[in-house]
Amino acid sequence: MSRRNEPAAHGPRPRRGVEFTWVDHSLGEFTLRAVDPYADAALLHRWVTHPKAVFWLMQDSDVARVAEEYRRIAAHPHHDAYLGHWRGRPAFLAERYDPARVELVGRYDASPGDVGMHFLCAPADVPVHGFTRAVITTVLAWLFADPSTERVVVEPDVRNTAVHALNAAVGFQVVGTITKPEKDALLSICTRAGFHHATGLAAGTATATGAPSMDGVSA
Repeated sequence: MSRRNEPAAHGPRPRRGVEFTWVDHSLGEFTLRAVDPYADAALLHRWVTHPKAVFWLMQDSDVARVAEEYRRIAAHPHHDAYLGHWRGRPAFLAERYDPARVELVGRYDASPGDVGMHFLCAPADVPVHGFTRAVITTVLAWLFADPSTERVVVEPDVRNTAVHALNAAVGFQVVGTITKPEKDALLSICTRAGFHHATGLAAGTATATGAPSMDGVSA
């Protein structure tokens, strides 16, 4: 993920309605709504500057910089940010993007139906068993709820071994190491079939209020 040398942009406030719901049989309801760069900046600032979020690459940002970043994303035609809630409380951040136009341009063999993804769990004083697995399952279920999504592409830092193991558990296959300006990344891809095989979709049921789209429209 690159947070450098991106122009700021000012766009309309995204709507705050729930756009996707996933019910995990063990942990309950997870929902996603579009990030509001104005209202959510202070919350996101606490998350992205936490020591455990070092791979998010915003450790030195202040609240204004975080708000600027998510205003830029809200105005971008090929990048979206969503705030995830667990049992009605903010709990994680998810981003989707078109990897042929953002982040991975010219760095891998893109195919129609590819969607890029980042996610970040909020810091917790008391870890909840299975929570991070439930979050990534929610995010992938959200992305694959769009029938045009064929593959989800990720590029975590090669040093982030915890997320490599998590990705493998939900169906990602490693393509190889790529070099980006800000890091060496482990390019990995999850197909729809791979996700279904790894999870069985047995963890819960999903309801989408408008299918996600990579054409710049947040339904």
